[in-house]
Amino acid sequence: MRLETVSKSYIHRGRTVAALDDASLEIPPGDFVAVVGPSGSGKSTLLLVLGGMLSPSTGKVFLNGRSVYELSPNERAELRRRKVGFVFQTFNLVPYLTALENVQIPLYLAGLDSAAQAQRAAALLERVGLGDRLDHKPSELSIGQQQRVAMARVLANDPEIILADEPTGNLDPETGGQILDLLEEMNREGRTIVMVTHDPRAAQRAKRTLRLADGRISPNGQPGTGPSA
Repeated sequence: MRLETVSKSYIHRGRTVAALDDASLEIPPGDFVAVVGPSGSGKSTLLLVLGGMLSPSTGKVFLNGRSVYELSPNERAELRRRKVGFVFQTFNLVPYLTALENVQIPLYLAGLDSAAQAQRAAALLERVGLGDRLDHKPSELSIGQQQRVAMARVLANDPEIILADEPTGNLDPETGGQILDLLEEMNREGRTIVMVTHDPRAAQRAKRTLRLADGRISPNGQPGTGPSA
C-alpha cells in the first residue's frame, strides 16, 4: 500500500484547508501502523484515501500494485470488497438486524448461499466471544459487544488490509484493550493494520507510529512496542 505525493483539500468557510499536503507513505504487507495527530489534522481523510473511498486532489494511491483511483468505480469497489476492511468508531451496524445478520451482510454481497453465510458469520462471532449473542440486535448489546460484532463483520471477507478509525474511541480501557488484542491477532495472521487513534496507549500497541499534522506525515518519534506476546 503506497501513497505518492498525495494532496487532498477542502473548502471550509471560504478558505482552502489541506487535509493531506504532498504526502508520501509506504506501508509494507503485514505492518501495523498507528497514525496520531491533532483533531482535524486529516487522519480520517488519510484512511478514506488509502481505502479507495475518497479521491485525492492530486497524487496516486497504490494497492497491490494497482493505481486505485485510475480504476473504474466498479473495479475500485470490487478491490475494496476483496482486499480492505474498515473499522469505525461508530460501528455502523444495522439497528434492525441481529448480530448474525450484520456479519452476514458482506457475505451476502459476495454471493454466498444463505447456509454458508450463517455458518461463517456464526464462526466469526464465536471467535470474537459473541457465540451466545447471535440473535441479539445492536440495542441489546453493550458498546464493546457492538464493536466486536463490527470486528467480526470486517473479517467476513478475509481482507488483507484493515483500516481502523478510532476503534477504541467509544470504549472503556478494558474493552478497548480487548479490541486492540483482536487487531494484534489479525496482524499476527498476516493482515496489514492502519489505525488512527488519539490514545497513546493504543498507539503503543502498533509496530510503528506516524504523526499527521498540517497535512504532512512524519515518524512520531515514539515507536510502538508492537504486538504483545
